[in-house]
Amino acid sequence: MKRKLVGITLALSFLLSAIPVKADEGMWLAMFIKRLNYADMQKKGLKLTPEEIYSVNNASLKDAIVSLGGFCTGEIISDQGLMLTNHHCGFGSIQKFSSVGNDYLTNGFWAMNKGDEIPDPDLTATFLVRMEDVTKEILMAAEEGMSEAEKAEAIEAKKKELTEKAVEGTHYKAYIKDFFYGSEYYMFVNEVFTDVRLVGAPPEAIGKYGGDTDNWMWPRHTGDFCLFRVYSGKDGKPAEYSEDNIPLKPKHHLPVDITGVNEGDFAMIMGYPGSTDRYLSSHGVKQAIEKHGPTVVEIRDLKLKTMKEDMDADKAVRIKYASKYAQTSNYWKYYIGQTEQLKTNKVYERKKKLEDEFTAWLNKDDKRKAKYEGALPAIKEFYIKSDKYEVGDVYALEAGLIGADVFLYTFRNKRLIDAYVAQANKFEKAIEEAKTEDEKNQLKEEAKGTKDAILSQLKSQAKEHFKDYNRSTDQKLVENLLELYYAKVSKDQHPAFFETYNNDGSFDKFAKKMFKKSPFTSEKKMNKLFKKLQKGKNMDKLQKDLAVKASTDLITLYFGANSRYGEIAEAKDEGYRLFVEGVRRMQPEKSFYPNANSTQRLTYGNVMSYKVSDDVVKNLKSKDGVGEHFTTIDGLMEKEDATNPEFVVPEKLKELYKKKDYGQYADEDGNLHVCFLSNNDITGGNSGSPVINGEGHLIGTAFDGNWEAMSGDISFENSVQRTISVDIRYTMFIIDKFAGAKHLIDEMTIIK
Repeated sequence: MKRKLVGITLALSFLLSAIPVKADEGMWLAMFIKRLNYADMQKKGLKLTPEEIYSVNNASLKDAIVSLGGFCTGEIISDQGLMLTNHHCGFGSIQKFSSVGNDYLTNGFWAMNKGDEIPDPDLTATFLVRMEDVTKEILMAAEEGMSEAEKAEAIEAKKKELTEKAVEGTHYKAYIKDFFYGSEYYMFVNEVFTDVRLVGAPPEAIGKYGGDTDNWMWPRHTGDFCLFRVYSGKDGKPAEYSEDNIPLKPKHHLPVDITGVNEGDFAMIMGYPGSTDRYLSSHGVKQAIEKHGPTVVEIRDLKLKTMKEDMDADKAVRIKYASKYAQTSNYWKYYIGQTEQLKTNKVYERKKKLEDEFTAWLNKDDKRKAKYEGALPAIKEFYIKSDKYEVGDVYALEAGLIGADVFLYTFRNKRLIDAYVAQANKFEKAIEEAKTEDEKNQLKEEAKGTKDAILSQLKSQAKEHFKDYNRSTDQKLVENLLELYYAKVSKDQHPAFFETYNNDGSFDKFAKKMFKKSPFTSEKKMNKLFKKLQKGKNMDKLQKDLAVKASTDLITLYFGANSRYGEIAEAKDEGYRLFVEGVRRMQPEKSFYPNANSTQRLTYGNVMSYKVSDDVVKNLKSKDGVGEHFTTIDGLMEKEDATNPEFVVPEKLKELYKKKDYGQYADEDGNLHVCFLSNNDITGGNSGSPVINGEGHLIGTAFDGNWEAMSGDISFENSVQRTISVDIRYTMFIIDKFAGAKHLIDEMTIIK
């Protein structure tokens, strides 16, 4: 999502003060656990000390929490580097290793020994070593009198200086992120492991049970989990894949608690939430409801239908496009739900009420009025102007750049090809000007190394891209999505190539010609292009290539939005800064917390049920979980529908159910729990996060929010917002009884 996020200025020291906070709302930095009203956490059942949650010098919970690939969360659950996350987080890896002959998506995958584990070179496992407050140093770099561009340059230079100093002499990596959009800065020092291997995954019929129908819904019966293992070099440090690498010896791993989950139990989640817009104005909410959300849904609906047609017709295409389809579908339904719930939960009205209160407050004092009266008008002006372009901007991205695969692939590879040519020309000129033979030979060697590195990257990208690519499917996506783009967006916002290459809104001829002639639509053609590139052949003809022309126009149009708004965008950011600063002063009794930004956060609350609406209940196949905080395998079986691929139940699971063979994972009544609810505050990126009880033990894995609170990224819905998690007992049951992978259970620390 291309978010128009607000600029906020809140002092974090004030923000994380001893003002009481609601336990269920807020994504907090664990470094400040002592300021999170620790007494309140204890009242709710926490038995740990703050140092047992976050510590730099000693092992703590933070050391078991993994940022998986930068898009999900995982947790270490054994002293041999075994990592648990969601099935949908590992879906790309499972799909990547699947084929018609070895269909791990359908059949699942279980490594019965470490030698069977499959390395994924595209995955990383990042552990937080420490975080540091560098606000003072960063803000001092931006001196008074500097222009905005000069300030940005000075801040980036200071970030570079501080991060380089922080990791000097170590194998760590560091980055600095701003909080409250430039008012606070924190540095995160990390240890990044690159040898990550797939260990186990249930079949889709378990890991994605319920599919799109149940996505974001409660009651839920999905075993959304899979397992990886993190490996290190023999010295315990990160190392590239090698057969000589050893399983990671973590600083801490989470004990697995199979004693059960009860309503009211303390529940804490640690993970890497992606982004929230909790301070979005009423104008931003209105734009989300009327323009952004519905536009994304409209485009993705057509994209899904186009892919599904080919996936249903060909098993090989189904496997190739399984991950792409899942990613597209997830946020297709997300925006349906967000738009609906922003309306239902009256988020616009609540935001407007706050803004009216703010206006009344500032008008009571001349000094306040002088400082804050321009804030809301600046925000309003930005959205009035951007409203005109919002739909076109969404189409440029969703139907253009990331609609069909060809455009983004072409742009990235054309840029590398241009870099190759530029480097070749640079070295050629330098060699001509060299005065000695030794100098020439040295330059020739450098030239070869530079060009070989770029060529290797091009070949690697081609291999990865075309592995999961079906030419005819992508051609259909180009035709269908561009025709929709042409019809739904005003001509003054069309990419330049529309005027030249469409036939009254039809793009079939354009697509046929592009896919016939462009090398960017075929691995075979790309390899021929690479050979020409290596031989020094002229690449000027690529400028006329249709895929190059289209991708360049789309990039120019999409990123041109940044320059389109110019000063008005800066005024909007300043408006948000002043507005939130004023609101904070207007409401001194209230605590404010930072938006999520993919940094490690902690949220705490309780295991808690909620009442599903009557309309939902009457349409349910199973009432299991209605009015409860948990669901059971009974409800899973009641939902079974052999004619619907979303509700197929594997035969082995049915056999175990028939025998009631749940082993040590059954509850006191002999039943097996599948999922449960808590009132924790999570968002995208938290997928795979551990749900931890008051003792610091793992009780579940978070994987979803609920439909009634789909507006939660913009406004936390305290009465209805819930996190849906896989009960750890169901996870253990599938590993042990269903998969027969008891050796994995044996390496865990099990709390009975």
